[in-house]
Amino acid sequence: MPSIAGAGGGRLFSVNGAAAYWGSSRRRLLLLQRPLFSSLAGGGTGDDVTPHLPVVIVGAGPVGLVLSFLLTKFGIKCVVLEKNVEFTRHPRAHFINNRTMEIFRKLDGLAGDIERSQPPVDLWRKFVYCTSLSGSILDFDKIISPISVAHFSQHKLVDLLLKKLDGIGFQTCLPGDIGSSTQDLVLENKILMGHECSSVQLTDKGILIGASFNEAGRMQERKIHCGLLLGADGARSTVRELAGIHMKGQRDLQKLVSVHFRSKDLGKYLSRERPGMLFFIFNPGAIGVLVAHDLEHGEFVLQIPFYPPQQMFEDFSTKICEEIIVKLVGWEPSDVQVLDIKPWVMHAEVAEKYIGCDNRIILVGDAAHRFPPAGGFGMNTGVQDAHNLAWKLCLLQNGVASPSILQTYESERRPVAIFNTELSVENFKAAMSIPAALGLDPTVANSVHQVINSSLGSVIPRNLQKSVLEGLFSIGRAQVSDYILNEKNPLGSLRLARLRSILDEGKSLQLQFPAEDLGFRYELGELVAEDCAETTYEAEKQKHSKRSREYIPSAKAGSRLPHMLMRALSTSNEGVFSTLDLVNGDKPEFALIIAPLKVSYELARAMLKIADELKLPTKICVIWPQGSVDAKVKGSRSELAPWTNYVDVEEVPRAPVNSWWEMCQITSKSVILVRPDEHIAWRTESDRVTDADSEVRRVFSEVLCLTSRIQ
Repeated sequence: MPSIAGAGGGRLFSVNGAAAYWGSSRRRLLLLQRPLFSSLAGGGTGDDVTPHLPVVIVGAGPVGLVLSFLLTKFGIKCVVLEKNVEFTRHPRAHFINNRTMEIFRKLDGLAGDIERSQPPVDLWRKFVYCTSLSGSILDFDKIISPISVAHFSQHKLVDLLLKKLDGIGFQTCLPGDIGSSTQDLVLENKILMGHECSSVQLTDKGILIGASFNEAGRMQERKIHCGLLLGADGARSTVRELAGIHMKGQRDLQKLVSVHFRSKDLGKYLSRERPGMLFFIFNPGAIGVLVAHDLEHGEFVLQIPFYPPQQMFEDFSTKICEEIIVKLVGWEPSDVQVLDIKPWVMHAEVAEKYIGCDNRIILVGDAAHRFPPAGGFGMNTGVQDAHNLAWKLCLLQNGVASPSILQTYESERRPVAIFNTELSVENFKAAMSIPAALGLDPTVANSVHQVINSSLGSVIPRNLQKSVLEGLFSIGRAQVSDYILNEKNPLGSLRLARLRSILDEGKSLQLQFPAEDLGFRYELGELVAEDCAETTYEAEKQKHSKRSREYIPSAKAGSRLPHMLMRALSTSNEGVFSTLDLVNGDKPEFALIIAPLKVSYELARAMLKIADELKLPTKICVIWPQGSVDAKVKGSRSELAPWTNYVDVEEVPRAPVNSWWEMCQITSKSVILVRPDEHIAWRTESDRVTDADSEVRRVFSEVLCLTSRIQ
């Protein structure tokens, strides 16, 4: 059983653990203690033979792999523990939203690999209901983002991530590949398959992890000492359990069986007759949701609701699943091959906290939140968790930021998870409005199940209960028979009219949420509270209303940097790129965006000077109006001298917007500090700043969570 213990009163940080101050005469940052990870970065000390690593990641799903890639790229040594001995081929998540694809653009071209490998868009851009081809059509116009959403199965994404990790020196190892080695140099940059985190113990130097594994039929345990343990081990997280962190929300919304199967016959038929991503199938024989992961190759996952204890997972044999597939298809494909059958439970929960055990354990991804799949928020939210956390750990390791920067991960990401949980539940209910309109109200099915459990559960045998339940469900499914569900039947005609109304009004399941995917804003965290006089967008409250899904670009602190195409000036490169590309993807670097105004240049010089003293990578991005001439552009060189870490870019606006500043609903007097994760840390108007040096020091004190004000 997993266990946790404390030892030596070890703490991650003391109150003054990495406090910093500025000497007014020397004007340079002094660290009162070595960086967080320094004592754990180079192996054990003395007679201690336990490997020491800065970070251990538990879980080699997409979130854990993205974390390991980012940390390694940022220079943080880590190892990944994965309890399974091989990666699952069972497709799970499959929808990658705009924001996640934006992140993947900077993971050594991962987004491009996905776009080239995903099924053709025309084969998956629809939802299909058995009575109608109406459904949500996804928007692929690249106006609000430099890249479109994608439909790409999770197991294929894992394959691509493993290739990216291999390219930066990561290796995937089985227990026998590394034996009983206790050298940290042997373990770093490794994915240790078949290793389950079974115990954690707090020490004076960090956290001691017990990783159990089976080698040659014998269970053994490997000890690893680390500074931080990152739990990315999924919805049933062992790390969360070890940390004693509880989930809050709605449990057991629905129990389902997930059937992974192949049928090229079915794939060809649907490609020709009814191309789509999701198929909601309701007929008198069965009910299910079919996810077409790849129509060209005939790869599907069928989700079937079931109701224990009358119906048990064990009842769903390969033969039974094949019979259900035939019922739902309506004809018998000749080549159905069931590959895997798994049970799962739908929850809507968020961890009560993301950080535990004296700040040594951090939860990421599904370990921190469990959503209904409606809307595809699960994996996307997890990848964005990793993106938010990685650069903060880098600044912490480099001694630039205060240890309290870790708390900003929770204060920023947990509210997003809570909002996405509520949105997923809302979207799940919207999806259920379709069967309800057809006379198959899921709440009635749940009520029938509860009545049987409460009234018959202790009286009659399970098999008889099962017969009663399935008999009642069979009567319910008869509501979608051709006899009832047709225009000539008054009841059927009424239900079909209700169905059309739901679809026409857009009240059914949605998969794209631009306002939430791109427009979410951190309100508390590693940012400076908004200090501009005017409101950047009046529709912020409307943005989060249940009916508004329109993305409104915003330059408010905490928002994602709005996208517009730009062109580099004073270079021979004529290509265009996104404003998001002004932020470096290879290292944690801040970017200050200004217009070519004298007061803004003054603030930029102060920013570069103080960032240099802090050893904080920062560059200036000067956005010029379209059609600016080289003679004017060369002015940046003299205005920013002696600093050279700047770039001049020209707007490439798209009608009806005339400029990037106008699109963001701000003036060109604004200056915007953008964090390494492309979220805005601070915004002000340059002519409102009376003392540039003092203002920049104040901003960096808040953004870097320094315990003492920079002077």
